[in-house]
Amino acid sequence: MKLDLSVIPTETDSGSDPVYAAIDIGSNSFHLIVARLEHGEIRPLHVLAEKVQLGKELKNHLLTSEAIDRGLVCLERFQQLLSSVKPTQIRAVGTNALRQAWNRNEFTEPAEAILGAPVEVIYGREEARLVYLGVAHTLSDDEKSRLVVDIGGGSTEFILGQRFEPRRLESLQLGCVSYSDRFFSDGKITKERFVKAYDQASLEISHIRRNFKHSHWAEAVGSSGTLQAIELLITSAGWRSEGIDSKSLKKLRKALLSFDSFEDIDLEGLNERRRGVITAGVAITSAIFDVLGVDTMRTSAGALREGVIYDLMGRLRHEDVRERTIQAMQQRYSVDIATAETVGLYARHLASQTASSWSLSDSDIELLVWSARLHEIGIAISQKHYNRHAAYVVENSDMPGFSQGDQLTMSRLLRGHRGKLPSYLFDDIPNKQRDKFARMLVILRLAVILKHAGTSNVQPTFTANAKDDKLKVHFSERWQDEFPLTIWEISESKPAFEKLGIKVKVSKDLN
Repeated sequence: MKLDLSVIPTETDSGSDPVYAAIDIGSNSFHLIVARLEHGEIRPLHVLAEKVQLGKELKNHLLTSEAIDRGLVCLERFQQLLSSVKPTQIRAVGTNALRQAWNRNEFTEPAEAILGAPVEVIYGREEARLVYLGVAHTLSDDEKSRLVVDIGGGSTEFILGQRFEPRRLESLQLGCVSYSDRFFSDGKITKERFVKAYDQASLEISHIRRNFKHSHWAEAVGSSGTLQAIELLITSAGWRSEGIDSKSLKKLRKALLSFDSFEDIDLEGLNERRRGVITAGVAITSAIFDVLGVDTMRTSAGALREGVIYDLMGRLRHEDVRERTIQAMQQRYSVDIATAETVGLYARHLASQTASSWSLSDSDIELLVWSARLHEIGIAISQKHYNRHAAYVVENSDMPGFSQGDQLTMSRLLRGHRGKLPSYLFDDIPNKQRDKFARMLVILRLAVILKHAGTSNVQPTFTANAKDDKLKVHFSERWQDEFPLTIWEISESKPAFEKLGIKVKVSKDLN
């Protein structure tokens, strides 16, 4: 484990300023930052990194049991620094290895038990957005357009941005661990292997060249351990005082090719945990410089983990990018806002009254309400089976701020909010989450039915209470007389509710 000695650890529970923690569960390394918010900026208290190689030998989209064990042991060590951080102020994100792994739950479920917080698997473009957020806070607040590059273990993120706003995001399937496994699997170094890795990376990067070439940005900034390690090798050799340029990169390539194997590499400044991936990292970096026309790149200490902290701070201070995402999707698909907000209001009302009995957290309720507000987006494609279209759009769109799991849950809620329940509805929903998901879906189906009683901005007059597999909804006799069709529709939906394991009863008793 590597401790950043430039940061003097202090007690995380001292002082009145809030303390946050972010964990980057990467394909090559796991990173932890514990930081305090001071004057709108984060001051690191603990910064840890450990080489885990979760994505090593990721074949047939399956994490190896050895990799899972290494990752869980690492998180157990990290957890020692999290005891005084509130669970709501801890955020753990998984990147390419977990994105690719079909058996990710074998890691994420025990990981969540260790950390006491969810592990969010994020899409590549969401990773790119968070990387840019972390980098932007380390740079001068000027009008320069920037290319930010982050080479990870399994993917590389490319971002064009200005100030704190990313303008274009891409994530490509090339990383120092995956390329090391693919082109240098036995640890032997040859010019032919290096060229093959370089050529493959060049081919991948050429697909985004049109939008990321030099004419689109004023400076290039590198984030991540790989690019910082390359800079350290270059400065240690005396080829530059800081940063990376094409000339020094070629010298480093030549130096690496003078060795026969990873074990033989003897370069000043090379960290032991980078020995097995630095050759692949240089091949990828060389391709980035050549294809995108980069001549000079400086590096930034900001990275994904810092971006996660800033994003978490925004959520807790109600500056949530997810709300902007929902509003943008409503506009994009011409949603009837009044109807959408009414369904969201009803969903929140029902969820808040059943939250305690049904163990619905604040984040569960927010996800449910966001789903409710998007329930009609599929109508923009076709009125027929619009719930299927809505589900597809949510599952396959880039939705800044949302994790892969968030989008899957919302997609399944939208798919099941009306009509027959498909057999695959619970597929990919973790076993321990299925009861909660079923309860959320019952609430959403009810909220959608209730919209037919008319839209209103006033607080709903009905009440609800739940216990185990039973839900009772109370309407006044006058309300039921006024909206008999809605009462009938609830009654007709009882078979679907029972299929979800919930018995719904309508009562005239207001007690």
